[in-house]
Amino acid sequence: MKRLCFLLLLLQAGCIHAPQERMLSAIPPQMERPHPDYSSGSIWQPASTGIVEDFKAHNKGDTVTVVITEQASASKSATTSTDRETAVSAGIPNMMGLEGKLAHVNKWIDMDKLLNASTSSKYDGSGSTTRKENLNATITAQIIDVLDNGNFLIEGKRNVKVNNEDQIIVLEGTIRPKDISADNIIYSTQIADARISYSGKGIISDRQKPGWLMNFLDHIWPF
Repeated sequence: MKRLCFLLLLLQAGCIHAPQERMLSAIPPQMERPHPDYSSGSIWQPASTGIVEDFKAHNKGDTVTVVITEQASASKSATTSTDRETAVSAGIPNMMGLEGKLAHVNKWIDMDKLLNASTSSKYDGSGSTTRKENLNATITAQIIDVLDNGNFLIEGKRNVKVNNEDQIIVLEGTIRPKDISADNIIYSTQIADARISYSGKGIISDRQKPGWLMNFLDHIWPF
């Protein structure tokens, strides 16, 4: 019985194989090229390119190169200063001759200095904040829709993986055809409703984030 169990274990060990990582394509499906139609007797097709035709992107599915040059800076400072002083002094040098009698009763009474009080408060506050961001990149986006007014909706994605570290750029927005240069290039500053995302995913990016316990303590810590 022991030998039979040992043989079964050997057979199971022989069937074990290490799984291999499969690289799945993340490229979205592209538009199909129209099939040629020569029923009209002409060799010219709607997808044919003319000699004098503009090579700039103008149809759904065309690509346009976007040069991302984003620079943002902001600064703010505030200063507050307040000062307040109050003084009160009172005395009765003469009081119908009673001051003399009071002085005989209690020699410590000084009618000229019955009350003397003062208060002072001062507050100084200042604060400043400065922030500066720069983003330079180049990405090729695709026209995903042509609006009724002729503008283009574009979307572009780029994922660069180096040493198990992913650098991901995502761009979306609306552009005008006349803003596209003759080289089929447009700048990110000419994109309306631009949504530009640059993020990282990997070991280095994970090390730049606090752990889940630290995030939890930051949310519940009252001080």
